Amino acid sequence: MSKKRREPDVEELASGAQMAQAVDDFTDNAVAALAADHLSRLVRIATVSPEGRVDLTEVEREVFGQLHTALEELYPRTFAAADRDTVGRAGILLRLAGASAKRPVVMMAHQDVVPVPQDWAAEGWEHPPFDGVISDGRVHGRGTLDDKGALVCLLDAVESLLAEGWTPARDLYLLFGGDEESYGDSAIAATALLESRGVEPWLVLDEGGAVATGAFPGLSKEMAVIGAAEKGLVTVVLTVDGSGGHASTPPRRSAPGILAQALVAIEKHPFPAHLHDISVEMFEGVAPHLRGPLKPLLSRAESMRSALARMLPRLGAEMAAMVRTTSAITQLSGGPARNVLATSASATINMRIAVGTTTDEAIAHLRKTIGDKRVRFDVVEADEPSRVSPTGDDERFAAVAAAVAASYPDAVTVPYVMMAASDGRHLARISPAVYRFSPLRMDKAQREAIHGPNENVEISALGAGVEFYRRLFTGSALGPAAP
Repeated sequence: MSKKRREPDVEELASGAQMAQAVDDFTDNAVAALAADHLSRLVRIATVSPEGRVDLTEVEREVFGQLHTALEELYPRTFAAADRDTVGRAGILLRLAGASAKRPVVMMAHQDVVPVPQDWAAEGWEHPPFDGVISDGRVHGRGTLDDKGALVCLLDAVESLLAEGWTPARDLYLLFGGDEESYGDSAIAATALLESRGVEPWLVLDEGGAVATGAFPGLSKEMAVIGAAEKGLVTVVLTVDGSGGHASTPPRRSAPGILAQALVAIEKHPFPAHLHDISVEMFEGVAPHLRGPLKPLLSRAESMRSALARMLPRLGAEMAAMVRTTSAITQLSGGPARNVLATSASATINMRIAVGTTTDEAIAHLRKTIGDKRVRFDVVEADEPSRVSPTGDDERFAAVAAAVAASYPDAVTVPYVMMAASDGRHLARISPAVYRFSPLRMDKAQREAIHGPNENVEISALGAGVEFYRRLFTGSALGPAAP
């Protein structure tokens, strides 16, 4: 007669000291509930990093210190077993010694989150963004998806494995940046530190793709997209100078008017579209699972590159971003008062540079599109697109895909080009295989809530995320059988 398994109480498991005794009693629901409890606690610590590459204030250092204390309390085995370095402004680099120092692995997530307006209710938040509310089967709040959710899944997996007596087959580094949302000095410092120690990561996994629902026309299944490359990043400030004066006597052409004409030109003339090899692989991988008119077209993506590049932008913003460099107008400034002419007007343009092109080409295209010497260009930052990591049958990509299959068995797994920027781009300089994937299920509304109101994650997705990392660490490529 089999013994009935007791489902552990969440509060009992929330203390890392109880992890070992409870591990045999884990059910999927308990693992997910524990992760939700951990995530709720971390969301309540508002780790907003300052904009730009500036030092943390005393208050900001205290907030990040609170998060670090919480992590040590929630994951005592992990922090006790690891060598620890502080990197950058608030980053943490942990090293868990493996059975072998060859082919080390780096797992990444970031602690910081983007800010929330003071009047968050007016922005449309249903729950206070830093309360970590758990309701309706979800954890609500800033950072639940970007990126404390993945951070919790990763640490819950490591902590539970250590409680079972597990030792990594190879050196395992856990890198938790403190400023990914503001350029990523933590990751830059960590990369330099690893390089100085002769560490060449065999595999790096950072945030990026996800297990998406409703992301592809004609696909009813979940789609797990693993970023094999990421776009570059250029931030440009466009400025037009004016003479100022009283608003009662406006000039024929004002600084804001000239700037507005430039902005209209940018949106009216998007960058040319083209289909990268990774996108071809993605489309051909998803095609067998599609219904509708896209199926025969995408199954021949290689021979239909030009037609697809022209057609996909018509299917929405996500599809358009897959096939071209994008330019977004994110900030505007003008006159100091309602009745005062602007002495200058400026706009910030955030461009994501398509893989296979360069930042210089993107800036040159923007200058040509505007075609007005009165508009001054100031490049604030420029990062080239990353190199492309191996996909297909490569052992490292296959290891990530196998972990997806174990945690999300119905998902279609394909590579893709990540449209946003991650801390992982900095490690691409020292590693031949950097992938971008957060093992969390996200529907369209959730993806749109990243950096917006009502960010939330399903508790069941947190449980699947923990399972993803456990399977990744114990699978044939990274587990005991790994060379």
